[in-house]
Amino acid sequence: MSRLKLPIGIQSFVEIRTGGYVYVDKTPLIHSLVQSGKYYFLSRPRRFGRSLLIDTFDAAFSQKRDLFSGLFLDSPESKWDWNKRSPVLRIDWSLSSPRTPAELKTQIHELVSAWARTWDFEPFETSIGGRFSSIIREIHAKSGEQLIILVDEYDKPILDTLEDPACAAEMRDILRDFYGVIKPLDSHIRFVFITGVSKFIKTGIFSGLNNLQDITLDSRYSTICGYTEEDIRTGFASWYERYDPN
Repeated sequence: MSRLKLPIGIQSFVEIRTGGYVYVDKTPLIHSLVQSGKYYFLSRPRRFGRSLLIDTFDAAFSQKRDLFSGLFLDSPESKWDWNKRSPVLRIDWSLSSPRTPAELKTQIHELVSAWARTWDFEPFETSIGGRFSSIIREIHAKSGEQLIILVDEYDKPILDTLEDPACAAEMRDILRDFYGVIKPLDSHIRFVFITGVSKFIKTGIFSGLNNLQDITLDSRYSTICGYTEEDIRTGFASWYERYDPN
């Protein structure tokens, strides 16, 4: 039997599950979060598996059931509804981090416009918050399903401009206006998961979104990213046995 490959630097759940890589099943924790609440925040260092986690959420809500074969989420015990496909709005600032407030505004408008083209709708509002709010309402109306909002590297536009405090503060204010529409649209949203490097209370971005549940130090979800020693011994058993000096 061939040894599964090490998933070094792989952030795509699809690639890991179809490319012959080791995958440690995190779906019991994903299931627990979805069943227990609605708005979550997680802070972890970079290169710690946050992007892979976001991608796994995306695949689960997008009904990519074949990727979950053999995992907890596809077991009878989970009772995951694979017939319910929820629209997913995904925001990832690591892909192209803006360096100025003008660039940030432009990228947000481009992001909303891309969603609008997908759903054949163009919001008439001109403000960032107004357009985001409008697209959420319209997608819910057209799909009949509440939305999933996944945000990766929420704080990167701020962290990348910290050498210029005035610029960083303006970036923060723009993001606050953008994310701030989420809470009033609760009836249109099914699930929100936001990740980043810094604690959200330190940035002031989510002062309006004060219903976020911070699971950063929650022991129940301490293993949702990264690997434990037990994970190494079981999931990576063939590799562990090969290199363990004992």
